[in-house]
Amino acid sequence: MKKNTRVLLCEDDPNLGTLLSEYLNAKGFETDLATDGAEGLKMFRRNTYDFLVLDVMMPVKDGFTLAREIRQEDKHTPILFLTARSMKEDTLEGFDAGGDDYLTKPFSMEELLVRMNAILRRTAVLPVDPGEAQEFRIGKYSFDYNKQKLLLDDEEAKLTTKENELLYLLCKNKNGVMERSMALKAIWGDDNYFNGRSMDVYIAKLRKHLRKDPSVEIINVHGRGFKLLDT
Repeated sequence: MKKNTRVLLCEDDPNLGTLLSEYLNAKGFETDLATDGAEGLKMFRRNTYDFLVLDVMMPVKDGFTLAREIRQEDKHTPILFLTARSMKEDTLEGFDAGGDDYLTKPFSMEELLVRMNAILRRTAVLPVDPGEAQEFRIGKYSFDYNKQKLLLDDEEAKLTTKENELLYLLCKNKNGVMERSMALKAIWGDDNYFNGRSMDVYIAKLRKHLRKDPSVEIINVHGRGFKLLDT
């Protein structure tokens, strides 16, 4: 954790919110507490944060809605959802809303701290060898890894961090297999089931970005991973 990591905590339970805020401050974070999603959005727009902890079930604006609105303005700041529900559909909705991980209530303070530090580590940009290519041609597309941009003629798509890292790994292994486990550990930090489902969501997003060139395709390689084909 870097010094003075600033956290926005959105939690509508005042007792839990105060407890979490005091704990995080004691652990070296600088924490602001919002008690509903609308207040959280106002605080997010007023300040600069390094990490967001969003309760899913909040009044006025729920955590998923808040995350989607934040992601329209900020693609990169890590988001951890707090949820009382453990249904897989909710978990996938959280990833689709732009979340990096989730924590199911009840949880220990130590678990929260471990999750936050793990997310802060794994959402850092993948190390890139200066000698390796950082701009790629993919069919008719041009991909600039450093700028996180995908270009087709005059059309430009700004990629999220995870889209950018996934496409980078696919390009490094173009026409070969990008191993699923390797990509999960490199980008998500763990190759567990839920991270795997999250990666599937981002692969689907990349396919949409690349759909205008029929010569480009991302295919599943059963039991291994994915392959970026450029014919």
